[in-house]
Amino acid sequence: MTTVFNDPGEFADDQLAGFAALYSDRLQVVPGGVVSHRGPDPIVAVVVGGGSGHYPAFAGLVGPGFASGAVVGNIFTSPSAAQVYSVAKAADQGRGVVLTFGNYAGDVMNFGIAAERLRREGIDTRIVLVTDDVASATIEEQRRGIAGDFTVFKALGATAATGADIDEVERVGRAANAATRTFGVAFSGCTMPGAHEPLFTVPDRHMGVGLGIHGEPGIRDAPLVPAGELARLLVEGILDARPDTDASRVAVIVNGLGSTKYEELFLLWNEVRPLLDDHGLTPVDVEVGELVTSLDMGGCSLTLMWLDDELESTWRADAYTPGYRKQTGAIAQLRPAAVTDAAADDEAAPTPTAAASALVSPVVDGLRELQRTLHAHEEELGRIDAVAGDGDHGRGMVKGVDAAVAAVDAVAAGGPAWRLRAAGRAWAAKSGGTSGVLWGAGLEAAGASLTDAREAYGPDAAVDAVTAYADAILELGRAELGDKTLVDALLPFRQTLAELVADGRPLGEAWRSAASVATSAAESSAQLRPKKGRARPLAEKSVGTPDAGATSFALIVEAIGGLLPGSPGSPGASDDTTPLTQQEGTAP
Repeated sequence: MTTVFNDPGEFADDQLAGFAALYSDRLQVVPGGVVSHRGPDPIVAVVVGGGSGHYPAFAGLVGPGFASGAVVGNIFTSPSAAQVYSVAKAADQGRGVVLTFGNYAGDVMNFGIAAERLRREGIDTRIVLVTDDVASATIEEQRRGIAGDFTVFKALGATAATGADIDEVERVGRAANAATRTFGVAFSGCTMPGAHEPLFTVPDRHMGVGLGIHGEPGIRDAPLVPAGELARLLVEGILDARPDTDASRVAVIVNGLGSTKYEELFLLWNEVRPLLDDHGLTPVDVEVGELVTSLDMGGCSLTLMWLDDELESTWRADAYTPGYRKQTGAIAQLRPAAVTDAAADDEAAPTPTAAASALVSPVVDGLRELQRTLHAHEEELGRIDAVAGDGDHGRGMVKGVDAAVAAVDAVAAGGPAWRLRAAGRAWAAKSGGTSGVLWGAGLEAAGASLTDAREAYGPDAAVDAVTAYADAILELGRAELGDKTLVDALLPFRQTLAELVADGRPLGEAWRSAASVATSAAESSAQLRPKKGRARPLAEKSVGTPDAGATSFALIVEAIGGLLPGSPGSPGASDDTTPLTQQEGTAP
Protein backbone atom coordinates (compact mmCIF):
# COMPACT_ATOMS: atom_id res chain seq x y z
CA MET A 1 0.00 0.00 0.00
CA THR A 2 1.22 3.52 -0.79
CA THR A 3 1.15 5.23 2.60
CA VAL A 4 3.45 8.29 2.36
CA PHE A 5 1.61 11.15 0.66
CA ASN A 6 -0.16 14.44 1.30
CA ASP A 7 -2.86 15.03 -1.29
CA PRO A 8 -3.27 11.77 -3.29
CA GLY A 9 -4.07 13.82 -6.38
CA GLU A 10 -0.71 15.61 -6.15
CA PHE A 11 1.38 12.51 -5.47
CA ALA A 12 3.06 12.43 -8.90
CA ASP A 13 4.10 16.08 -8.76
CA ASP A 14 5.15 15.91 -5.10
CA GLN A 15 7.38 12.87 -5.59
CA LEU A 16 8.94 14.39 -8.70
CA ALA A 17 9.79 17.56 -6.80
CA GLY A 18 11.59 15.52 -4.15
CA PHE A 19 13.37 13.46 -6.77
CA ALA A 20 14.56 16.53 -8.68
CA ALA A 21 15.75 18.26 -5.52
CA LEU A 22 17.75 15.18 -4.59
CA TYR A 23 19.46 14.95 -7.98
CA SER A 24 19.72 18.64 -8.84
CA ASP A 25 23.45 18.19 -9.53
CA ARG A 26 22.69 16.20 -12.68
CA LEU A 27 19.18 17.06 -13.88
CA GLN A 28 16.52 19.71 -13.63
CA VAL A 29 12.76 19.95 -13.60
CA VAL A 30 10.96 21.35 -16.62
CA PRO A 31 7.21 21.50 -17.14
CA GLY A 32 6.12 17.89 -17.62
CA GLY A 33 9.22 16.10 -16.35
CA VAL A 34 12.99 16.34 -16.09
CA VAL A 35 15.97 16.76 -18.41
CA SER A 36 19.61 15.90 -17.91
CA HIS A 37 22.37 18.46 -17.60
CA ARG A 38 24.33 18.50 -20.86
CA GLY A 39 27.78 17.20 -21.67
CA PRO A 40 30.42 19.05 -23.68
CA ASP A 41 29.18 17.80 -27.06
CA PRO A 42 25.58 17.87 -28.31
CA ILE A 43 23.90 14.50 -28.91
CA VAL A 44 20.58 13.21 -30.16
CA ALA A 45 18.10 13.64 -27.30
CA VAL A 46 16.46 10.39 -26.20
CA VAL A 47 13.26 11.26 -24.34
CA VAL A 48 11.52 8.45 -22.47
CA GLY A 49 8.27 8.61 -20.63
CA GLY A 50 4.90 7.46 -19.44
CA GLY A 51 2.96 7.54 -16.20
CA SER A 52 4.42 7.72 -12.70
CA GLY A 53 4.62 4.73 -10.40
CA HIS A 54 7.29 2.81 -12.30
CA TYR A 55 10.54 4.06 -10.70
CA PRO A 56 13.33 3.90 -11.71
CA ALA A 57 11.49 4.12 -15.01
CA PHE A 58 11.19 6.77 -16.22
CA ALA A 59 12.79 9.76 -14.52
CA GLY A 60 15.36 7.55 -12.78
CA LEU A 61 16.88 6.67 -16.16
CA VAL A 62 17.87 10.22 -17.09
CA GLY A 63 21.61 10.71 -17.27
CA PRO A 64 24.79 10.03 -19.28
CA GLY A 65 24.54 6.88 -21.37
CA PHE A 66 20.79 6.68 -21.03
CA ALA A 67 17.96 9.20 -21.48
CA SER A 68 18.29 12.93 -22.03
CA GLY A 69 14.87 13.59 -20.56
CA ALA A 70 11.80 11.89 -19.10
CA VAL A 71 8.17 12.90 -19.41
CA VAL A 72 6.33 12.21 -16.19
CA GLY A 73 2.56 11.72 -16.29
CA ASN A 74 0.23 11.06 -13.41
CA ILE A 75 0.23 7.61 -11.86
CA PHE A 76 -0.27 5.00 -14.59
CA THR A 77 -1.53 7.79 -16.87
CA SER A 78 -0.13 8.96 -20.17
CA PRO A 79 1.49 12.41 -19.98
CA SER A 80 -0.26 15.05 -22.03
CA ALA A 81 0.99 16.14 -25.46
CA ALA A 82 1.90 19.47 -23.89
CA GLN A 83 4.10 17.74 -21.29
CA VAL A 84 5.81 15.65 -23.96
CA TYR A 85 6.44 18.72 -26.10
CA SER A 86 7.83 20.68 -23.13
CA VAL A 87 10.33 18.01 -22.10
CA ALA A 88 11.41 17.22 -25.67
CA LYS A 89 11.92 20.91 -26.48
CA ALA A 90 14.06 21.35 -23.37
CA ALA A 91 16.06 18.16 -24.07
CA ASP A 92 16.77 18.96 -27.72
CA GLN A 93 20.43 19.80 -28.36
CA GLY A 94 20.07 20.62 -32.04
CA ARG A 95 20.55 17.07 -33.31
CA GLY A 96 16.98 15.84 -33.14
CA VAL A 97 14.81 13.99 -30.63
CA VAL A 98 13.81 10.33 -30.33
CA LEU A 99 10.63 9.79 -28.31
CA THR A 100 10.38 6.28 -26.87
CA PHE A 101 7.64 4.74 -24.72
CA GLY A 102 5.50 1.66 -24.22
CA ASN A 103 2.78 0.81 -26.73
CA TYR A 104 -0.32 2.14 -24.94
CA ALA A 105 -3.11 4.04 -26.70
CA GLY A 106 -2.82 7.20 -24.59
CA ASP A 107 0.95 7.35 -24.93
CA VAL A 108 0.83 6.72 -28.68
CA MET A 109 -1.68 9.54 -29.13
CA ASN A 110 -0.01 12.16 -26.92
CA PHE A 111 3.58 11.46 -27.93
CA GLY A 112 2.44 11.44 -31.55
CA ILE A 113 0.77 14.85 -31.25
CA ALA A 114 3.86 16.29 -29.58
CA ALA A 115 6.09 14.83 -32.31
CA GLU A 116 4.08 16.54 -35.02
CA ARG A 117 4.34 19.86 -33.21
CA LEU A 118 8.10 19.47 -32.80
CA ARG A 119 8.51 18.62 -36.49
CA ARG A 120 6.53 21.69 -37.50
CA GLU A 121 9.06 23.74 -35.56
CA GLY A 122 11.93 22.16 -37.45
CA ILE A 123 13.02 19.66 -34.79
CA ASP A 124 13.67 16.27 -36.35
CA THR A 125 11.61 13.93 -34.17
CA ARG A 126 11.37 10.15 -34.36
CA ILE A 127 9.27 7.65 -32.40
CA VAL A 128 10.41 4.22 -31.20
CA LEU A 129 7.63 2.13 -29.67
CA VAL A 130 8.38 -0.66 -27.19
CA THR A 131 6.34 -3.82 -27.84
CA ASP A 132 8.01 -6.51 -25.74
CA ASP A 133 5.12 -8.09 -23.77
CA VAL A 134 4.55 -11.49 -25.40
CA ALA A 135 1.52 -12.20 -23.19
CA SER A 136 -0.47 -9.21 -24.43
CA ALA A 137 -0.77 -10.14 -28.12
CA THR A 138 0.54 -12.57 -30.72
CA ILE A 139 1.22 -9.79 -33.24
CA GLU A 140 4.32 -7.77 -32.31
CA GLU A 141 2.85 -4.41 -33.33
CA GLN A 142 -0.09 -4.93 -30.95
CA ARG A 143 1.97 -5.85 -27.89
CA ARG A 144 2.29 -3.44 -25.00
CA GLY A 145 5.61 -2.34 -23.55
CA ILE A 146 6.61 -3.46 -20.07
CA ALA A 147 10.09 -4.16 -18.61
CA GLY A 148 11.54 -4.35 -22.13
CA ASP A 149 11.31 -0.55 -22.04
CA PHE A 150 14.62 -0.74 -20.22
CA THR A 151 16.59 -2.60 -22.89
CA VAL A 152 15.26 -0.43 -25.70
CA PHE A 153 15.85 2.82 -23.81
CA LYS A 154 19.37 1.64 -22.96
CA ALA A 155 20.18 0.84 -26.61
CA LEU A 156 18.93 4.26 -27.72
CA GLY A 157 20.78 6.16 -24.99
CA ALA A 158 24.04 4.29 -25.46
CA THR A 159 23.96 4.88 -29.22
CA ALA A 160 23.19 8.57 -28.79
CA ALA A 161 26.09 8.88 -26.33
CA THR A 162 28.52 7.81 -29.06
CA GLY A 163 27.57 10.88 -31.10
CA ALA A 164 25.62 8.91 -33.71
CA ASP A 165 23.13 10.79 -35.86
CA ILE A 166 19.38 10.46 -35.41
CA ASP A 167 18.95 7.91 -38.21
CA GLU A 168 21.45 5.61 -36.50
CA VAL A 169 19.92 6.11 -33.05
CA GLU A 170 16.44 5.33 -34.35
CA ARG A 171 17.65 2.27 -36.27
CA VAL A 172 19.40 0.76 -33.24
CA GLY A 173 16.38 1.45 -31.03
CA ARG A 174 14.06 -0.34 -33.43
CA ALA A 175 16.49 -3.24 -33.65
CA ALA A 176 16.57 -3.47 -29.86
CA ASN A 177 12.79 -3.58 -29.69
CA ALA A 178 12.60 -6.27 -32.37
CA ALA A 179 15.07 -8.36 -30.36
CA THR A 180 13.35 -7.95 -26.96
CA ARG A 181 10.74 -10.19 -25.33
CA THR A 182 9.20 -10.06 -21.82
CA PHE A 183 6.87 -12.31 -19.85
CA GLY A 184 5.71 -11.72 -16.28
CA VAL A 185 3.41 -12.75 -13.45
CA ALA A 186 1.66 -10.85 -10.65
CA PHE A 187 1.28 -12.07 -7.08
CA SER A 188 -0.77 -9.13 -5.80
CA GLY A 189 -2.25 -5.89 -7.04
CA CYS A 190 -0.93 -2.39 -6.39
CA THR A 191 -2.70 0.30 -4.39
CA MET A 192 -2.99 3.91 -5.52
CA PRO A 193 -2.17 6.71 -3.05
CA GLY A 194 -5.25 7.37 -0.95
CA ALA A 195 -6.96 4.13 -1.97
CA HIS A 196 -7.82 1.45 0.56
CA GLU A 197 -8.05 -1.46 -1.85
CA PRO A 198 -5.67 -2.64 -4.60
CA LEU A 199 -6.57 -2.12 -8.23
CA PHE A 200 -6.99 -5.86 -8.55
CA THR A 201 -6.60 -8.95 -6.40
CA VAL A 202 -5.08 -12.33 -7.07
CA PRO A 203 -6.81 -15.38 -5.55
CA ASP A 204 -5.02 -16.86 -2.56
CA ARG A 205 -2.08 -19.07 -3.54
CA HIS A 206 -2.48 -18.04 -7.18
CA MET A 207 -0.67 -15.70 -9.57
CA GLY A 208 -1.81 -13.57 -12.46
CA VAL A 209 -0.03 -14.81 -15.57
CA GLY A 210 0.83 -12.11 -18.11
CA LEU A 211 0.91 -8.96 -15.99
CA GLY A 212 0.85 -5.33 -17.09
CA ILE A 213 2.64 -2.43 -15.41
CA HIS A 214 -0.30 -0.04 -15.12
CA GLY A 215 -2.09 -1.95 -12.43
CA GLU A 216 -3.58 -4.43 -14.89
CA PRO A 217 -4.15 -7.99 -13.69
CA GLY A 218 -2.73 -10.91 -15.59
CA ILE A 219 -4.51 -12.40 -18.58
CA ARG A 220 -5.35 -15.48 -16.50
CA ASP A 221 -4.96 -16.78 -12.95
CA ALA A 222 -2.98 -19.92 -12.26
CA PRO A 223 -1.94 -21.76 -9.07
CA LEU A 224 1.22 -20.42 -7.48
CA VAL A 225 4.16 -22.71 -8.26
CA PRO A 226 7.68 -23.20 -6.83
CA ALA A 227 10.46 -21.02 -8.19
CA GLY A 228 11.76 -23.70 -10.54
CA GLU A 229 8.38 -24.08 -12.23
CA LEU A 230 7.91 -20.31 -12.34
CA ALA A 231 11.27 -19.92 -14.07
CA ARG A 232 10.26 -22.53 -16.64
CA LEU A 233 6.95 -20.73 -17.25
CA LEU A 234 8.73 -17.43 -17.89
CA VAL A 235 11.49 -18.86 -20.07
CA GLU A 236 9.18 -21.00 -22.17
CA GLY A 237 6.69 -18.15 -22.51
CA ILE A 238 9.40 -16.00 -24.06
CA LEU A 239 10.94 -18.70 -26.19
CA ASP A 240 7.56 -19.51 -27.70
CA ALA A 241 7.69 -15.99 -29.18
CA ARG A 242 11.44 -15.66 -29.73
CA PRO A 243 12.59 -13.39 -32.56
CA ASP A 244 13.82 -14.79 -35.84
CA THR A 245 17.54 -14.69 -35.17
CA ASP A 246 20.49 -17.04 -34.90
CA ALA A 247 21.94 -15.04 -32.00
CA SER A 248 22.71 -17.08 -28.89
CA ARG A 249 23.79 -14.29 -26.53
CA VAL A 250 21.04 -12.53 -24.60
CA ALA A 251 20.73 -9.55 -22.31
CA VAL A 252 18.68 -10.61 -19.30
CA ILE A 253 16.50 -8.71 -16.82
CA VAL A 254 14.80 -10.38 -13.87
CA ASN A 255 12.56 -7.51 -12.83
CA GLY A 256 10.63 -6.93 -9.61
CA LEU A 257 7.34 -5.05 -9.78
CA GLY A 258 7.59 -3.26 -6.44
CA SER A 259 7.15 -5.57 -3.46
CA THR A 260 8.85 -8.77 -4.57
CA LYS A 261 12.07 -8.78 -2.57
CA TYR A 262 15.50 -8.82 -4.15
CA GLU A 263 16.30 -12.10 -2.44
CA GLU A 264 13.35 -13.70 -4.23
CA LEU A 265 14.56 -12.32 -7.55
CA PHE A 266 18.08 -13.63 -6.93
CA LEU A 267 16.62 -17.07 -6.24
CA LEU A 268 14.50 -16.88 -9.39
CA TRP A 269 17.54 -16.00 -11.50
CA ASN A 270 19.30 -19.07 -10.15
CA GLU A 271 16.44 -21.14 -11.56
CA VAL A 272 16.32 -19.25 -14.87
CA ARG A 273 20.06 -19.53 -15.55
CA PRO A 274 20.26 -23.30 -16.19
CA LEU A 275 17.16 -23.15 -18.39
CA LEU A 276 18.87 -20.62 -20.63
CA ASP A 277 21.88 -22.92 -20.75
CA ASP A 278 19.62 -25.80 -21.79
CA HIS A 279 18.38 -23.73 -24.72
CA GLY A 280 21.87 -22.74 -25.83
CA LEU A 281 21.53 -19.12 -24.68
CA THR A 282 24.43 -17.28 -23.06
CA PRO A 283 23.40 -14.51 -20.61
CA VAL A 284 25.29 -11.21 -20.83
CA ASP A 285 25.48 -8.64 -18.00
CA VAL A 286 22.39 -9.92 -16.19
CA GLU A 287 20.34 -7.32 -14.32
CA VAL A 288 18.32 -8.52 -11.34
CA GLY A 289 16.28 -5.97 -9.41
CA GLU A 290 13.57 -3.35 -9.67
CA LEU A 291 13.93 -1.58 -13.00
CA VAL A 292 10.35 -1.07 -14.21
CA THR A 293 7.92 -1.25 -11.30
CA SER A 294 4.24 -0.73 -10.61
CA LEU A 295 4.00 0.99 -7.21
CA ASP A 296 3.71 -1.81 -4.64
CA MET A 297 2.62 -4.62 -6.95
CA GLY A 298 3.84 -8.08 -6.07
CA GLY A 299 5.21 -9.73 -9.16
CA CYS A 300 8.17 -10.28 -11.43
CA SER A 301 9.05 -10.55 -15.08
CA LEU A 302 11.77 -11.94 -17.26
CA THR A 303 13.14 -9.98 -20.22
CA LEU A 304 15.49 -11.30 -22.88
CA MET A 305 17.09 -9.24 -25.66
CA TRP A 306 18.86 -11.30 -28.31
CA LEU A 307 22.22 -9.66 -29.01
CA ASP A 308 24.27 -9.11 -32.11
CA ASP A 309 27.60 -7.31 -31.76
CA GLU A 310 25.97 -3.90 -32.08
CA LEU A 311 23.24 -4.46 -29.50
CA GLU A 312 25.70 -6.11 -27.12
CA SER A 313 27.88 -3.00 -27.20
CA THR A 314 24.90 -0.83 -26.27
CA TRP A 315 23.82 -3.20 -23.52
CA ARG A 316 27.30 -3.28 -21.98
CA ALA A 317 27.96 0.45 -22.34
CA ASP A 318 28.43 2.59 -19.24
CA ALA A 319 25.56 4.66 -17.88
CA TYR A 320 25.13 6.89 -14.87
CA THR A 321 21.63 7.83 -13.76
CA PRO A 322 19.83 8.22 -10.42
CA GLY A 323 18.21 4.80 -10.72
CA TYR A 324 20.79 2.81 -12.68
CA ARG A 325 24.56 2.86 -12.91
CA LYS A 326 26.93 0.72 -14.93
CA GLN A 327 30.67 1.38 -14.86
CA THR A 328 32.57 -1.47 -16.45
CA GLY A 329 35.93 0.10 -15.71
CA ALA A 330 35.38 -0.30 -11.99
CA ILE A 331 35.45 -4.08 -12.23
CA ALA A 332 37.50 -4.62 -15.39
CA GLN A 333 40.72 -5.32 -13.47
CA LEU A 334 39.20 -7.58 -10.82
CA ARG A 335 40.27 -11.21 -10.62
CA PRO A 336 38.66 -14.10 -8.70
CA ALA A 337 40.12 -14.57 -5.25
CA ALA A 338 42.07 -17.76 -4.58
CA VAL A 339 40.00 -19.39 -1.88
CA THR A 340 39.84 -22.77 -0.25
CA ASP A 341 36.77 -24.58 0.97
CA ALA A 342 36.50 -23.53 4.59
CA ALA A 343 34.02 -26.34 5.18
CA ALA A 344 36.41 -29.03 3.95
CA ASP A 345 37.65 -31.32 6.70
CA ASP A 346 40.97 -32.92 5.82
CA GLU A 347 41.21 -34.68 9.17
CA ALA A 348 40.84 -38.43 8.82
CA ALA A 349 38.09 -40.12 10.80
CA PRO A 350 39.47 -42.25 13.64
CA THR A 351 38.80 -45.96 13.51
CA PRO A 352 35.89 -46.63 15.89
CA THR A 353 35.70 -49.49 18.33
CA ALA A 354 33.21 -52.28 17.71
CA ALA A 355 30.90 -50.74 20.28
CA ALA A 356 31.12 -47.35 18.62
CA SER A 357 30.49 -48.83 15.19
CA ALA A 358 27.36 -50.54 16.46
CA LEU A 359 26.10 -47.22 17.84
CA VAL A 360 26.29 -45.46 14.45
CA SER A 361 22.97 -46.78 13.19
CA PRO A 362 20.96 -45.75 16.31
CA VAL A 363 22.54 -42.28 16.24
CA VAL A 364 21.65 -41.82 12.58
CA ASP A 365 18.14 -43.14 13.25
CA GLY A 366 17.83 -40.59 16.05
CA LEU A 367 18.81 -37.76 13.72
CA ARG A 368 16.27 -38.92 11.16
CA GLU A 369 13.56 -39.02 13.81
CA LEU A 370 14.60 -35.53 14.83
CA GLN A 371 14.25 -34.48 11.18
CA ARG A 372 10.80 -36.06 10.85
CA THR A 373 9.60 -34.38 14.02
CA LEU A 374 10.78 -30.91 13.03
CA HIS A 375 9.25 -31.16 9.57
CA ALA A 376 5.94 -32.22 11.11
CA HIS A 377 5.92 -29.26 13.49
CA GLU A 378 7.60 -26.58 11.32
CA GLU A 379 4.50 -24.39 10.90
CA GLU A 380 3.54 -24.68 14.56
CA LEU A 381 7.02 -23.62 15.70
CA GLY A 382 7.00 -20.70 13.25
CA ARG A 383 3.60 -19.57 14.52
CA ILE A 384 4.76 -19.68 18.14
CA ASP A 385 7.94 -17.79 17.30
CA ALA A 386 6.03 -15.11 15.35
CA VAL A 387 4.07 -13.98 18.42
CA ALA A 388 7.02 -12.00 19.74
CA GLY A 389 9.87 -12.95 17.42
CA ASP A 390 10.51 -13.13 13.71
CA GLY A 391 8.66 -16.38 13.01
CA ASP A 392 11.66 -18.21 11.58
CA HIS A 393 12.29 -20.83 14.27
CA GLY A 394 10.52 -23.69 12.50
CA ARG A 395 12.14 -22.91 9.16
CA GLY A 396 15.57 -22.52 10.75
CA MET A 397 15.33 -25.78 12.66
CA VAL A 398 14.20 -27.68 9.56
CA LYS A 399 17.00 -26.19 7.51
CA GLY A 400 19.51 -27.12 10.20
CA VAL A 401 18.39 -30.70 10.66
CA ASP A 402 18.17 -31.28 6.90
CA ALA A 403 21.78 -30.12 6.58
CA ALA A 404 22.81 -32.30 9.52
CA VAL A 405 21.24 -35.43 8.07
CA ALA A 406 22.74 -34.73 4.65
CA ALA A 407 26.17 -34.29 6.23
CA VAL A 408 25.87 -37.55 8.13
CA ASP A 409 24.76 -39.37 5.00
CA ALA A 410 27.91 -38.11 3.28
CA VAL A 411 30.22 -39.46 6.01
CA ALA A 412 31.72 -42.80 4.99
CA ALA A 413 33.76 -43.55 8.09
CA GLY A 414 33.96 -42.92 11.81
CA GLY A 415 31.70 -43.68 14.72
CA PRO A 416 28.85 -41.83 16.43
CA ALA A 417 31.11 -39.05 17.69
CA TRP A 418 32.43 -38.37 14.20
CA ARG A 419 28.89 -38.38 12.76
CA LEU A 420 27.56 -36.02 15.41
CA ARG A 421 30.46 -33.67 14.81
CA ALA A 422 29.62 -33.58 11.11
CA ALA A 423 25.93 -33.08 11.92
CA GLY A 424 26.60 -30.24 14.35
CA ARG A 425 28.92 -28.36 12.03
CA ALA A 426 26.50 -28.66 9.13
CA TRP A 427 23.57 -27.55 11.29
CA ALA A 428 25.40 -24.45 12.47
CA ALA A 429 26.64 -23.62 8.96
CA LYS A 430 23.31 -23.95 7.17
CA SER A 431 20.68 -22.97 9.71
CA GLY A 432 21.98 -19.62 10.89
CA GLY A 433 20.43 -17.64 13.70
CA THR A 434 20.80 -18.28 17.40
CA SER A 435 19.15 -21.68 17.42
CA GLY A 436 21.37 -22.86 14.56
CA VAL A 437 24.55 -21.95 16.41
CA LEU A 438 23.32 -23.50 19.65
CA TRP A 439 22.12 -26.76 18.17
CA GLY A 440 25.24 -27.09 16.07
CA ALA A 441 27.54 -26.58 19.04
CA GLY A 442 25.41 -28.83 21.22
CA LEU A 443 25.48 -31.77 18.83
CA GLU A 444 29.21 -31.43 18.28
CA ALA A 445 29.80 -31.35 22.03
CA ALA A 446 27.60 -34.40 22.54
CA GLY A 447 29.61 -36.27 19.94
CA ALA A 448 32.91 -35.28 21.55
CA SER A 449 31.61 -36.62 24.85
CA LEU A 450 30.71 -40.00 23.37
CA THR A 451 34.04 -40.43 21.53
CA ASP A 452 34.55 -43.29 19.14
CA ALA A 453 36.99 -45.10 21.42
CA ARG A 454 34.78 -46.61 24.14
CA GLU A 455 34.57 -50.35 24.50
CA ALA A 456 31.01 -50.10 25.84
CA TYR A 457 28.25 -47.50 25.98
CA GLY A 458 25.98 -47.73 29.00
CA PRO A 459 23.21 -45.34 30.06
CA ASP A 460 25.83 -43.11 31.66
CA ALA A 461 27.16 -42.37 28.15
CA ALA A 462 23.78 -40.91 27.20
CA VAL A 463 23.81 -38.77 30.35
CA ASP A 464 27.34 -37.58 29.55
CA ALA A 465 26.31 -36.65 26.01
CA VAL A 466 23.25 -34.72 27.21
CA THR A 467 25.36 -32.95 29.82
CA ALA A 468 27.98 -31.96 27.23
CA TYR A 469 25.18 -30.74 24.92
CA ALA A 470 23.69 -28.64 27.74
CA ASP A 471 27.05 -27.21 28.79
CA ALA A 472 27.73 -26.06 25.23
CA ILE A 473 24.30 -24.41 25.04
CA LEU A 474 24.80 -22.64 28.37
CA GLU A 475 28.29 -21.43 27.51
CA LEU A 476 27.25 -19.99 24.17
CA GLY A 477 23.78 -18.69 24.99
CA ARG A 478 24.47 -17.39 28.51
CA ALA A 479 20.83 -18.06 29.37
CA GLU A 480 19.46 -19.19 32.72
CA LEU A 481 16.31 -20.86 33.93
CA GLY A 482 13.44 -18.40 33.71
CA ASP A 483 14.84 -16.45 30.74
CA LYS A 484 12.25 -18.10 28.46
CA THR A 485 14.63 -19.95 26.18
CA LEU A 486 15.55 -23.49 25.20
CA VAL A 487 17.27 -23.74 28.58
CA ASP A 488 13.92 -23.80 30.42
CA ALA A 489 13.20 -27.25 28.93
CA LEU A 490 16.80 -28.44 28.59
CA LEU A 491 17.94 -28.14 32.22
CA PRO A 492 14.94 -29.95 33.75
CA PHE A 493 15.43 -32.69 31.15
CA ARG A 494 19.12 -33.06 31.94
CA GLN A 495 18.58 -33.09 35.70
CA THR A 496 15.75 -35.63 35.58
CA LEU A 497 17.62 -37.93 33.20
CA ALA A 498 20.78 -37.87 35.32
CA GLU A 499 18.89 -38.54 38.56
CA LEU A 500 16.86 -41.44 37.17
CA VAL A 501 19.88 -43.10 35.52
CA ALA A 502 21.84 -42.69 38.76
CA ASP A 503 18.96 -44.46 40.56
CA GLY A 504 19.40 -47.43 38.23
CA ARG A 505 16.38 -46.82 36.03
CA PRO A 506 16.66 -48.19 32.44
CA LEU A 507 17.67 -45.56 29.93
CA GLY A 508 14.47 -45.75 27.87
CA GLU A 509 12.28 -45.27 30.93
CA ALA A 510 14.51 -42.53 32.33
CA TRP A 511 14.63 -40.68 28.99
CA ARG A 512 10.86 -40.74 28.52
CA SER A 513 10.27 -39.51 32.04
CA ALA A 514 12.77 -36.70 31.53
CA ALA A 515 11.13 -35.86 28.20
CA SER A 516 7.76 -35.56 29.95
CA VAL A 517 9.31 -33.13 32.41
CA ALA A 518 10.78 -31.13 29.51
CA THR A 519 7.37 -30.96 27.82
CA SER A 520 5.74 -29.66 30.99
CA ALA A 521 8.54 -27.11 31.41
CA ALA A 522 8.15 -25.94 27.81
CA GLU A 523 4.41 -25.48 28.32
CA SER A 524 5.04 -23.56 31.55
CA SER A 525 7.37 -21.18 29.71
CA ALA A 526 4.20 -19.52 28.39
CA GLN A 527 3.93 -17.64 31.66
CA LEU A 528 7.48 -16.30 31.52
CA ARG A 529 8.69 -12.98 30.13
CA PRO A 530 11.66 -13.35 27.76
CA LYS A 531 14.96 -11.93 28.94
CA LYS A 532 17.06 -12.98 25.96
CA GLY A 533 16.83 -12.81 22.18
CA ARG A 534 14.54 -10.99 19.81
CA ALA A 535 11.44 -11.60 21.91
CA ARG A 536 12.81 -9.54 24.82
CA PRO A 537 11.58 -6.12 23.52
CA LEU A 538 8.08 -7.62 23.18
CA ALA A 539 8.08 -9.33 26.56
CA GLU A 540 4.46 -8.59 27.43
CA LYS A 541 3.22 -9.78 24.05
CA SER A 542 5.07 -13.05 24.61
CA VAL A 543 3.23 -13.87 27.82
CA GLY A 544 0.72 -16.63 27.18
CA THR A 545 2.75 -18.28 24.42
CA PRO A 546 5.41 -20.92 25.15
CA ASP A 547 8.98 -20.39 23.99
CA ALA A 548 9.61 -21.81 20.53
CA GLY A 549 13.09 -23.11 21.40
CA ALA A 550 11.89 -24.88 24.54
CA THR A 551 8.95 -26.32 22.59
CA SER A 552 11.11 -27.70 19.79
CA PHE A 553 13.52 -29.24 22.29
CA ALA A 554 10.67 -30.96 24.13
CA LEU A 555 9.21 -32.28 20.87
CA ILE A 556 12.60 -33.68 19.89
CA VAL A 557 13.39 -35.49 23.13
CA GLU A 558 9.85 -36.91 23.23
CA ALA A 559 10.33 -38.26 19.71
CA ILE A 560 13.75 -39.75 20.44
CA GLY A 561 12.32 -41.40 23.55
CA GLY A 562 10.00 -43.32 21.28
CA LEU A 563 12.99 -44.99 19.64
CA LEU A 564 14.51 -46.26 22.88
CA PRO A 565 13.74 -49.73 24.24
CA GLY A 566 10.65 -49.95 26.38
CA SER A 567 8.48 -47.65 24.32
CA PRO A 568 5.51 -49.19 22.47
CA GLY A 569 6.70 -50.77 19.23
CA SER A 570 10.39 -50.12 19.89
CA PRO A 571 13.08 -52.81 19.70
CA GLY A 572 13.42 -54.50 23.06
CA ALA A 573 10.13 -53.12 24.34
CA SER A 574 9.73 -56.01 26.70
CA ASP A 575 13.19 -55.64 28.21
CA ASP A 576 14.58 -52.25 29.10
CA THR A 577 17.12 -53.42 31.65
CA THR A 578 20.20 -54.03 29.48
CA PRO A 579 23.10 -51.59 29.14
CA LEU A 580 22.96 -48.98 26.36
CA THR A 581 25.46 -50.95 24.31
CA GLN A 582 23.28 -54.01 24.20
CA GLN A 583 20.11 -51.95 23.82
CA GLU A 584 21.65 -50.36 20.76
CA GLY A 585 22.66 -53.66 19.22
CA THR A 586 26.25 -53.58 20.43
CA ALA A 587 28.06 -56.48 22.03
CA PRO A 588 28.45 -55.86 25.77
